[in-house]
Amino acid sequence: MKYLKGLAIVFLLVGAVSCSQEKKADELSIQFEKYTLENGLDVVLHQDKSDPIVSVAIMYHVGSNREVPGRTGFAHLFEHMLFQESENIPQDQFFKKIQDAGGTLNGGTWTDGTVYYEIVPNNALEMVLWMESDRMGYMINTVTQAAFMNQQEVVQNEKRQRVDNNPYGHTDYVIDKNIYPEGHPYNWQVIGELVDLQNATVADVKDFHHNFYDPNNATLVIAGDFKEKEAKKLVEKYFGEIKRG
Repeated sequence: MKYLKGLAIVFLLVGAVSCSQEKKADELSIQFEKYTLENGLDVVLHQDKSDPIVSVAIMYHVGSNREVPGRTGFAHLFEHMLFQESENIPQDQFFKKIQDAGGTLNGGTWTDGTVYYEIVPNNALEMVLWMESDRMGYMINTVTQAAFMNQQEVVQNEKRQRVDNNPYGHTDYVIDKNIYPEGHPYNWQVIGELVDLQNATVADVKDFHHNFYDPNNATLVIAGDFKEKEAKKLVEKYFGEIKRG
């Protein structure tokens, strides 16, 4: 009987905490503004003046779910390609410019999307927006066979290291193959099949960019310490001229 009483008290406490958390969740409000450029690019602005830094993230609404059997791993492979060069940013300068400004950057690909982000001092906001716009609108013509083959090998080695040579590397493969039927966009892994990565071509990469890397298939988020009017002008200046797909 004492055990049941104790258990009842635990449930009461858990219920009270749960109600308290729900109340706090209801009170939580993140202020932001969302608007859309004429070319279809969605823009989200959130101001946070706690530190003189700003974060820029751009998500392209394409992940491995847009691939097809025989052409898997392309979304992740293309993520790697976007860090190479664009018409106005030379090879390997994307990392250097951000790091020289005191910032960090990275990217990620999953089933439903691909994101690229930078966190920099707020005086580097314009540079980041320029760089992101340059690789959105003016990157694909700079793709060379040599650069492509380099990243093709990098991604293949990533698969070998994280999946093929990992004791539990194929766990997700087995799970997804059994959960999702053949042909379902979640049936294969984001990293792709090794044979598909080996057979990929520069033409495949360009087709992928043409089909999915357009302003009307992306969302740009700016969060941190910035002036709203100035940020809007910069977004229009650098992204407004890129044509919708």
